[in-house]
Amino acid sequence: MASNPRADASRPQPVAARFARSQFLNDAFQRRLAHWNRVRLSPSLPGPDWAERLDDDHVMLRLEGAFLEELRAHVACAAAAVPTDPDGFIAWFEGLLDRGPGQGDALFPWIANEATRDQIRWFLEQEAAGEAGFDDLVAMTQVKLPTQAKLELARNYWDEMGRGNVKGMHGPMLNGLVATLDLEPTIETTVWESLALANGMTAMASSRRYAWHSIGALGVIELTAPGRSACTADGLRRIGLSERERRYFSLHAVLDVKHSEDWNREAIRPLVEEDPRRATAMAEGALIRLRCGERCFARYRATLWG
Repeated sequence: MASNPRADASRPQPVAARFARSQFLNDAFQRRLAHWNRVRLSPSLPGPDWAERLDDDHVMLRLEGAFLEELRAHVACAAAAVPTDPDGFIAWFEGLLDRGPGQGDALFPWIANEATRDQIRWFLEQEAAGEAGFDDLVAMTQVKLPTQAKLELARNYWDEMGRGNVKGMHGPMLNGLVATLDLEPTIETTVWESLALANGMTAMASSRRYAWHSIGALGVIELTAPGRSACTADGLRRIGLSERERRYFSLHAVLDVKHSEDWNREAIRPLVEEDPRRATAMAEGALIRLRCGERCFARYRATLWG
């Protein structure tokens, strides 16, 4: 017998119970979503099957939306308590560096000081396969934004593009590290937690419904990435990689500090000043990103230490 949606909705369930029954937080769905994202975001040419592909896209867009709404449901209460005035929101947002989910995880000092070369290779293979591409996420998010925020995202994007120098582009830097360590990142061999993080980021950036969420999620990456990047760079140096080979992480350990300051001042603050409702959406996006990361770190530790 089919369940009664109204009856189900009238009986709120604990967060852990809803996670346990989730149809989205598993290997099969996240790999399906990751493959779809790879195909739909890749440049292509028109073909005779365009209508059938639109039908498939419609199904996947509904599933992606339901997945993201589930992630929102798990942070909604916390986000609703966040201040919506500019000063209060910025103070809360910057406080995520110390108090946010997943911050200070023991995984990263271990990578810096203890992990073997093969353990670091496995970790980076997971990270590379789940990489959504920060540059592309920024490019999708900036569409039709108010001018001041749009300019800040443009400056951030230009840095990601190496300011016009191919040797400074961040994406190719990561690809070079993948080649140096002889990694083979694939969707099939990546844990669902890493795929869910990338799929969630892509969902927020590619849908205008979640544009403010995406700004919060991207901003919290800039805020929290430097410490993790520094630990990873230290681990790579310890196993013998040169400064050039580990540059992707050593660069982000420094550059993202300024990126975060600029993002908060030039994008987040004016957007909240213009419409305080955006603060709640940005808080949800930031918490979604941090909780997805927290699940990744726990899964990585379970695998590497288990």
